[in-house]
Amino acid sequence: SSTSSTRPFPSSSSLVTARALSTDAVPSEAKARCDSKKDVAAAAAVDLPTSDESDELLRIRHSVSLYFFDFDFFSLSLSLSFSFFSFSRCSLISSISLLQFQSQCAHIMAMAVQRLKPGAQTTIGPWIERGFYYDFATGSSSSAESEASSSSSSPSTSTSTPTSTATLSDTDLPLIKKEMQRIIKAKMPFVREEVSFDEAARRIDAAGEPFKKEILEGIAAKDPSAPITIYHIGEPGGEGSWWDLCAGPHVTSTGDINPNALDLESVAGAYWRGDESKPQLQRVYGTAWSTKEQLKAYGQLKAEAARRDHRKLGTELDLFSIQDSTGPGLVLWHPDGAAVRRTIENYWTDVHVAAGYSLLYTPHVARKDLWKTSGHLDFYGENMFQAMKVESDEYQLRPMNCPFHIAVYQKKQRSYRDLPMRVCELGTVYRYERSGTMHGLFRVRGFTQDDGHIFCLPEQIAPEIEGVLELVQQIMGAFGFDDLEVNLSTRPEKAVGSDEIWATAESALVAALKSRSLAFKVDEGGGAFYGPKIDIKVKDAL
Repeated sequence: SSTSSTRPFPSSSSLVTARALSTDAVPSEAKARCDSKKDVAAAAAVDLPTSDESDELLRIRHSVSLYFFDFDFFSLSLSLSFSFFSFSRCSLISSISLLQFQSQCAHIMAMAVQRLKPGAQTTIGPWIERGFYYDFATGSSSSAESEASSSSSSPSTSTSTPTSTATLSDTDLPLIKKEMQRIIKAKMPFVREEVSFDEAARRIDAAGEPFKKEILEGIAAKDPSAPITIYHIGEPGGEGSWWDLCAGPHVTSTGDINPNALDLESVAGAYWRGDESKPQLQRVYGTAWSTKEQLKAYGQLKAEAARRDHRKLGTELDLFSIQDSTGPGLVLWHPDGAAVRRTIENYWTDVHVAAGYSLLYTPHVARKDLWKTSGHLDFYGENMFQAMKVESDEYQLRPMNCPFHIAVYQKKQRSYRDLPMRVCELGTVYRYERSGTMHGLFRVRGFTQDDGHIFCLPEQIAPEIEGVLELVQQIMGAFGFDDLEVNLSTRPEKAVGSDEIWATAESALVAALKSRSLAFKVDEGGGAFYGPKIDIKVKDAL
């Protein structure tokens, strides 16, 4: 995509495509700027991290893709994707320290929960960009399970009284936080211990932790020679000690964590391994910072983000709804929301036409064979809805628009004089998302994608990509998104296309980025199966 429709036409043939802005992901307040973020962060002298995929804060995702093919159908694709995030990232030095805090706090929280809820079984507890969480298997437990859990965690003396049921709720969070602070103030050491698979399995069985057993077996299946490490809080085997299966590393002691700079945020539902056919768990979210002032600043930003939650505004302003009667993840645009959307779409159309694009309209379904030819069934099938029987054929809802645009191009023989040929569409696509992963307009099952494809000669690839970047900056800039973080994602282990084509594609992306004077980082192996990507993160109003 480019502001100029005239470019030189060299000799051989290839094809490039571009996909841009998702209009279903643009709430009406997206144009608003929020000065309070700068004021709060400046007062606390801290850069705040991004929210994770499932949190309540305002987070918008868009994507722009450039596909590069030779004339063998769907050989390779270049992709540009956009992530709109709510918080600026921590500096490298502070983020390393904070990530250690988050990881340790997840363990301390699990220890506190098992002290207060002896029937709770532990599963996983990773750090995330804005904090940490831990998933627990809770509910009514037999006395034997409770005794096993209590024995494994060897809870230290505590003034808190364990409850009779393992079930967690938001009302438990103050007690859990208080117990965490006791553990921190006790300055208990973190002790690493490397054990054999059999010894780890014996301890896990004795503790009555079946989820940990599954994790252990997964480690061994992936790499039988992998070291099995356990981290203890407190001296191993000592009174009041607790342990967890973990790769580490950790800080020296619980005393390294500021007890007044952590908070527990919510209790949510989750499925084991993210699979709704597996046991349902309870997830406790928390956050930890270096100072109390940083925690306060984070809390103020959360409050500001909650006031701007697009789901809340969508209801209050009567912009859109997602209803059980129509199905989760399927958006109904109301009159006022449709008016906002139409304004954005009209602007998008005008800009693309001026940049030399022709508009297309294509079907929402296609024969299953088309998705086999394109490679979507092999590489993307788990994200597609199941096929439907129509007479003697099978059809599937489209997860992407690419094959349709290519079909338009292939309808007749083209001359090099026709190139570059730029086409675009606001195409609604459908992707299978698990029930537990959907979130407002950010994760849905049906959304409208600004999709464009550019068919061009190899020598035109770099200038065409540069044109797409120019278009991106123009459209994002119109909404005030001018703070870009750019990453070049290269060939992953599982990919299609020859080494030569991948090298050509990656070189073209690098040339275009340098031509636009865009600083970028390289994400080795982070590309899509069909091609390398330029990932652009754009800081939003908060």
